[in-house]
Amino acid sequence: MRKLALAVISALALTATGLTAAKAQSQTSTPPQTWPTRAVRLIVPYAAGGNVDVAARILAEKLQQELGQPFVIENKPGAGGLLGSETVAKAEPDGYTLLIGANGPILFAPEMGARRAYEWRRDFIPVSTVTLTPLVLQVHPDLPAKTFAEFLNLVRTRQPPLTMASPGPGTTNHLLSELMQSKLGAKWMTVQYRGNAPATNDLVGGHVQFNLDQISVALPFLKDNRTRALAVTGSTRLADLPDVPTFTELGYPVFDGQTFTGLMAPAKTPDAVIALLHQAVIKVLNDPSVKSRYLALGAQSAPMTQAEFRAYLEKEDQTWIPLIRSLNIRSE
Repeated sequence: MRKLALAVISALALTATGLTAAKAQSQTSTPPQTWPTRAVRLIVPYAAGGNVDVAARILAEKLQQELGQPFVIENKPGAGGLLGSETVAKAEPDGYTLLIGANGPILFAPEMGARRAYEWRRDFIPVSTVTLTPLVLQVHPDLPAKTFAEFLNLVRTRQPPLTMASPGPGTTNHLLSELMQSKLGAKWMTVQYRGNAPATNDLVGGHVQFNLDQISVALPFLKDNRTRALAVTGSTRLADLPDVPTFTELGYPVFDGQTFTGLMAPAKTPDAVIALLHQAVIKVLNDPSVKSRYLALGAQSAPMTQAEFRAYLEKEDQTWIPLIRSLNIRSE
């Protein structure tokens, strides 16, 4: 009887030891990742091959490596970015459908459309900016203006007015042009094109006299001396154009229009998913290889906290939306 009692006590002691060890192991081991457990869609509201699409593909490749699941680019162009962006706004808020958007789809298109398909504050959670691409004021080489001051003198005195190429109504390029005219008390003729390529081609060909273009588009023409740069947006001079001053240096900090790309999730996406996604995005954007790939496109890797990104969007909204309304710019 005594032997049986000792055996029972020994068995209970071993069980307790095992339970204690299991509990300790559960407390120290890493819990299983609950998101993502399958492929994530990154909706790009533009056709394949453009700046936003390429920026998204670089990000997707690295997020896949970081989080261990496919991040699949899905291009949904149309209606100035409304089509793809609305798809995300109405998607299940589970972290498996995200938006890589830019100024137009996130801020401008809903304001200019026939209907307000979504509103960024209400329908999205800003995760982080991805890239910032400065704009450059460039002129045809035949224009007798070597500095921004000389350019200003021309636009204020030249008759007929100078002609400016815009890649389309409501683009950052167009809106920056309108802002400059209102602040400078100057006037030029704006010629609207369907995209950067035809606008730049006509500038190079001398059919128009200047434009405001993304540095990623303009740089090859500037390097070949087919156009001449007078000023750039952004807070610092560009490494590729070290002799070209910023508008801020010239005394015009308000002329800071840049093209941003940013990552947005549908509203009500769980906080835990947003936190994990944001952490992964920031790590990717700080990767030196990613920074160099974006620089090769003429863009700058631009990681921001969620609070910083939201504040950035608020500032952009307050700058450009009143201008769109005052000019009554509508999408075609």
